[in-house]
Amino acid sequence: MYLQDAGYNYINLDDCYAERNRSASGNIIEDQVRFSRGIVRYQYISANVHTNSVQQYSDSGWFTCAGYPGSFQNELRDARTFQDWGFDYLKYDNCAIPYDSIIREGIVGKYERMADALEELSATSGHHPFTFALSDTSGNRTRWGKQFGHSWRTTNDIAPHWDALANVMNFNSFITQATDFYGHNDLDILQLGNGDLTFDEAKSHFTAWALMKSPLLISANMSTVTNETLEILTNREILAINQDPVVGTSISPFRWGINPDWTSNSSFPAQYWSGQSQNGTVFMLLNTLNEPSDLTFNLTESPWIRAGRAYSVRDLWTHTDNGTAVRNFTAHAVPPHGVVALLLKDAGDEPAGLFPECSVWIQCTDKNGTRVGGNRPFDP
Repeated sequence: MYLQDAGYNYINLDDCYAERNRSASGNIIEDQVRFSRGIVRYQYISANVHTNSVQQYSDSGWFTCAGYPGSFQNELRDARTFQDWGFDYLKYDNCAIPYDSIIREGIVGKYERMADALEELSATSGHHPFTFALSDTSGNRTRWGKQFGHSWRTTNDIAPHWDALANVMNFNSFITQATDFYGHNDLDILQLGNGDLTFDEAKSHFTAWALMKSPLLISANMSTVTNETLEILTNREILAINQDPVVGTSISPFRWGINPDWTSNSSFPAQYWSGQSQNGTVFMLLNTLNEPSDLTFNLTESPWIRAGRAYSVRDLWTHTDNGTAVRNFTAHAVPPHGVVALLLKDAGDEPAGLFPECSVWIQCTDKNGTRVGGNRPFDP
């Protein structure tokens, strides 16, 4: 299987899989039409295509967002049902919230109830713990989500057009520090193969989600997906950074570009990003304009680049080695809403005799106190 070979190893089952009412004994029942041979058969199909597992869905309220049974006051019962069905990954939503006089808990408490149930189930059954994905955007989960889950949605539901993607990238540019090996900002499901995204927009979408270490869930109709889309989804060099076993952190902006730094603009998110990987420094250059644009940066604007060093340049989309960068790099004519993804590796000292002596003039000073440009030396 092409996608499995690239590392996609879950089949994801979302809302609407159940009957509208629980059984007489109180258990969730799989839809008798959609799963006429039983939902365990779904797990059997998953095993036959050699995925690692399947993802299940439920809700912290009375009902799911589509009106099927939620797990409020049935957390352990439902967790046990999901485990019996063969699931070990739970996406947990936040619709149909009980009245305050009943629940007497905030957003944290609603997720803690299921987190406790999953922990108890693992302890009593001997099975490994569920992966727990928090699927709601209220309550600033970046501050507490890691206590209870492995990922947390950061924005409202995504849509398959550029404006929606730009909004997600903008919002997440300010919370990248929340992602590490122990928890991930979830930027929502991938929209490649849906809507009217251009090829370059689809590449930008996938690059940003992957390099920000978001979970990567394909939502397209796989029977109609194009080879072009599959080519993007299976970019091994991009996926290797998303799945880096040494570095779990996200890329972050080092310069916003057309906007002043730290400006929130849902139409024009940050353009210059970088981060660490086990094999070098990763860069994402994003053209947020509606026309081709050159994107230029000083290497040391990234905190992961050493001054006085040259760097080999690997293009993660053309899969080519593009020479050596010294001090600066320019990506020419990046397409509208397009992206450049680079991996820079230390290639030794930069050439001798470069002027000015510093790649950045600010505070560049000789040991005698003279600054670059002949400014007056510091007073003794």
